[in-house]
This record gives sequence, structure tokens and C-alpha cells, in this order.
Amino acid sequence: MLDAIRVQEVSPTVAWLRSPAAIRERCHQVLDLGLAGRLEYFKVEPSRLPTVVDRVLAVTHEAYPRLDIPVHSRWRHFDAGGVPRLAQLEARLASLPPEERARAKVDLGVVSVLLDAGSGPAWRYQEPGGASYVRSEGLAVASLRMFMAGGFSSDPDRPLRADAEALSRMTREHLERGFQVSESNPLLGVEGRLHLLQGLSRVLPRPGSMFDMLAAHRRSVRAAEVLGTVLEVLGPIWPGRTTVDGVNLGDVWPHPALGPPGSADALVPFHKLSQWLAYSLVEPLADAGVAVTELDALTGLPEYRNGGLFVDLGVLVPQDPRLTMEVYSPGDAPIVEWRALTVALLDRVAALVRGRLELTPEELPLAKVLQGGTWTAGRRVAAELRPGGVPPIRIRSDGTVF
Repeated sequence: MLDAIRVQEVSPTVAWLRSPAAIRERCHQVLDLGLAGRLEYFKVEPSRLPTVVDRVLAVTHEAYPRLDIPVHSRWRHFDAGGVPRLAQLEARLASLPPEERARAKVDLGVVSVLLDAGSGPAWRYQEPGGASYVRSEGLAVASLRMFMAGGFSSDPDRPLRADAEALSRMTREHLERGFQVSESNPLLGVEGRLHLLQGLSRVLPRPGSMFDMLAAHRRSVRAAEVLGTVLEVLGPIWPGRTTVDGVNLGDVWPHPALGPPGSADALVPFHKLSQWLAYSLVEPLADAGVAVTELDALTGLPEYRNGGLFVDLGVLVPQDPRLTMEVYSPGDAPIVEWRALTVALLDRVAALVRGRLELTPEELPLAKVLQGGTWTAGRRVAAELRPGGVPPIRIRSDGTVF
């Protein structure tokens, strides 16, 4: 089954749209149009970028005074509130061989990332005997606790894993119970999350199989190859959206300024959850002795914290005030434009942050600028400006994009 997935033939166009180079190229094309004043929805004010850099550096120095910044990944959220949950997981995995420990961590990372799309402002997770957590940290803690309780395993004797049998049997009721969903504690996009988990069961015997694909008898793997494997293997699980040459592309959307409707030239790939997963595979692979190299080939993540930072600090100015009042779907042109501009501007912010710190891209890759970083600054600024820290632009979450 795995070999069949690995040799799937796709057209050159599809292969390119799955690459991080395509993400970066198309997003910078949108930024170039914005700098030339040729975009419909946002005006770009590059003179405001130093203000963004100031905020990013402030939160970075606060959280990492020695600049010992880890890679931006799902693993940062599992110990939310200072609770050493990962140490608890490590202790329970300690008796397993190194390769099986790595597979278990990949099982957890994949499932948790696929459950990580925006929760909405009303949901929270009350950890038994502990505090309550919201948004991404809440989703991380909920997924970890569900994993450690065997919620994704079909084998009671091996609870610390996820496998196709358990994922295929996952019901909405089971997922809602694990995430404490109720009428008074609503979680956005439950059906979308369930769809992804059930889809995962149809493409892999267990998510941890990706460890074997990536690690096979080698000591390093390029970040672009990690993302390529994620996109190739998980491609069939995404809801049907844009299709090119018979292949569903997932998080890829048209922007009218780039090309005629229906053409591949108009498409902007983002692959946000897939890149978030690629970043989140770095540590499980490293723990098993496989280094992920050329990390800066991946791009910034086009989600509402990074994108909101640019809107809230005046780098991106909505051309129409209604952009901050209405609710949009991920494929709506204003959202595609906003996300593309976010990816390209994150490259500029990373370069400016490195310049201020006198560090090289090797010393401070984009993944660490995001962690240091832009995501936290976006959340902090949003909390200062609006109750509950809601983003400046609202998106309908179906549980499969953000």
C-alpha cells in the first residue's frame, strides 16, 4: 500500500504546485502586485514593517532571552501552562525501541496537526485536575490527552499509537467527547476534523508509517522532501476543492490578479496544515537520528495570527472597511490575497529580524522567527486591540484549512 502511494504519478504542474518553491513564488507575485498598488483588497505599506519587527523582537527576547529558539511546531503547544506532558509521554514510551518511539511521536504529531484548525472563540478544554486551555494550546492538550488514553489506537495493549482501524471507526461522538464539545462549549469544524481523520485511515496503516518513508536508512532529509511526502501521501484526505489534471490540490486557491479563471497560472498554493505538519516532524525525526536540512525552503504559515499581525500593525490596509466586518470563506479572493501577502511578508520580516540580531539564515531560520516570533506577536497585538484576541479578519472554519 505504501509503495503504491509513493509512486503515484502526477503531472509536472501538480508536482510544482505541491512544492514550497511554488508557494513562495506565487505569494511574492501577489506582494509585487501589492507594492505596485495593483491589488483589489489590500494596500501594502512596507514603511510599517519596522514596527512589526519591533514587536517580533520584543516577544522573542521575552520568551527566549538567550535566543535559544526552537522550531515552530506542534510540540511547543503540548506543554502549555508549563505542565511537562511531553516528559510524561517520553516516560511511557521509554521501553520501546527508538524507531517505534519515533513512529508513536509521528502518530501523535500527524493526528494533532490535523485536529488543529481554528477552534473558534467559544471553545475551551478543561484538563482533568488542571487548568483550562483555549485555541491551539487547548486543541494540542486535548489531542495529547486523547492519544495518551488510547483514543486513536485499536489495540488496548498498545494505546500510544494511532492506526487506520481506530481512525476509520472514529465517530463524531467519540471526537466530541475527547474534546469536551457540547452546546455550551462549541468547537468549529468538527465534521471537517472527523473527515480528515477518517481520510487518514484510508491512506496509511498508521500515520507513523511516514517515519519509515522519510528515515529509510539515512541520517538526513531535506525539508522540501518532508513536505513533498506529506502532500503526496495525505493529498487524498483533503476536501475536494481545486483540481488540476485530476488531482485534488487541497489548500490551493485562485487569485484573479494572477491569471485567467480556471488556469493553473491563477493558483496560489499554501498547504498551511501540511507545512505545519512538516515543521512538526522535524523533532521526531531528529530524536531518531535523522536531521531535517534546508529548513528555510519551507515558507511562513498563512494563518490568522501571522496575517493578523500585518493588518493590526498597518502593513496591510484593507481597501474596504467591510473586510474587517464580514465573515469570509477560505477561497474568497480577499482571503487568498491576505494569505499570499502574509507568506511573502514573513520572508521580509525574517530578513529584517536577522539583520537586527546580526544572525545568518542558518543561525535563525524562518521556522525560528515564526516561533520567536511572529505568531506570538500576532496573538499579543490582537489581544490588545479586541476582546478575546479575535483576529482582525474573520474566516469560516471548516476544520481543514486554518
